[in-house]
Amino acid sequence: MASHPSPKRAVETTTIPDRLYFKIGDVARILKVEPYVLRFWESQFPQLKPNKSGTGQRLYRKRDVEVAVEIKRLVYGQGYTLSGARQALGQAKRAESQAAVAAPAPSHTQAPATTVGKKRDKVAEVVVRARAELREIAAMLASPGSAATPPLQSLRRRTRSSPAESVSGSLFDA
Repeated sequence: MASHPSPKRAVETTTIPDRLYFKIGDVARILKVEPYVLRFWESQFPQLKPNKSGTGQRLYRKRDVEVAVEIKRLVYGQGYTLSGARQALGQAKRAESQAAVAAPAPSHTQAPATTVGKKRDKVAEVVVRARAELREIAAMLASPGSAATPPLQSLRRRTRSSPAESVSGSLFDA
């Protein structure tokens, strides 16, 4: 008899819908707790920090909902006190971060440092070339007597005397 958990301690598995943001009422329905419980947990658990909209409404991300599910599991399912659950969450977070540091990242998610360095060098090279070309263009435009710049009169538009004159086959008549 002692091996069976009491009905109060039994926690069913919760499925989290695939959404970007959840309002506090949605999270309360998912967890089957009152919204004030979630607000209280926010004050007790630094890991639970939902964003707030411009109107002050709490917007939980999926990660926040997962943290809330874990808090509920620890408090209601395992019988932890709030301080014990806070410590257990902190230890789990530290273990995750240490495992992430110890295990190398998969090659498809993060480029090696040498590839990143090569890309950065290519970008820097393109920027240097573009700057040099812009300096050359600025120098050509700055010198009035240079052979590279056409005379100012050829750049001015000629006025048309009548529309019948522009019947030639070229679009760019001089």
